[in-house]
Amino acid sequence: MRRNVTVITGGSRGIGAATARLLGAEGHHLVVGYRRDRDAADRVVADVVAAGGRAVACAVDIADEDAVDRLFEVASERLGPVTGLVNNAAITSRLGPLADSDTSDLRSVVEVGVIGYLLCARRAVRAMSTSRGGGGGVIVNVSSAAATLGSPGEYVHYAASKAAVDAMTVGLAKEVAAEGIRVNAVAPGTVHTEIHASSGDPDRATRVATRIPLGRAGQPEEIAHAISWFLSPGATYASGAVLRVAGGN
Repeated sequence: MRRNVTVITGGSRGIGAATARLLGAEGHHLVVGYRRDRDAADRVVADVVAAGGRAVACAVDIADEDAVDRLFEVASERLGPVTGLVNNAAITSRLGPLADSDTSDLRSVVEVGVIGYLLCARRAVRAMSTSRGGGGGVIVNVSSAAATLGSPGEYVHYAASKAAVDAMTVGLAKEVAAEGIRVNAVAPGTVHTEIHASSGDPDRATRVATRIPLGRAGQPEEIAHAISWFLSPGATYASGAVLRVAGGN
């Protein structure tokens, strides 16, 4: 039986780290992509190994084409042919209205959240497509409920980048279905992760809980289970789907 070799971007923290730990426990071999925090990535790798799995950490700026190529080369060289990609890495900027945002922040969010996702998905297709000699596989894009809510007054640019991810998911799923590749997305709502601190509001997840029908923000592990399902044999007829995991929002 073919083993699962999965690349996770943004795997050192939050949803990415929770997903890596869950997939590792489920038998996936993992490449944990991270941008800066090697220690955090190494802790995730150690947890996977302690659970009996195999994992390796790899620094990557997903907006850099050469870095993305290297990420997938590490996967194939160290673990074997890639069978899955969790496109998870993302950044945001300080909360506030679009009119007050810096151009550099707009560019950075789009470079990582759109260009980076496209580069990683393109590289995954090249590795997994049956028409290119691969064995097929699965791509799961981590989107956001912000794609349809718009995030007014907070980060409209981030919401726009996630709407692009949803469109990419639907289009790419149709494009590569005949090549043995399924493409889906998970759209989390507000989740307790470090991204809120990087936006200048570390308590945001708790603060906005009253807006969520379930009355609370989510936990990274709850999103990880949705991602894991798309990668599982139970989801073999799911492609082009955007699964909202947002507490009712």
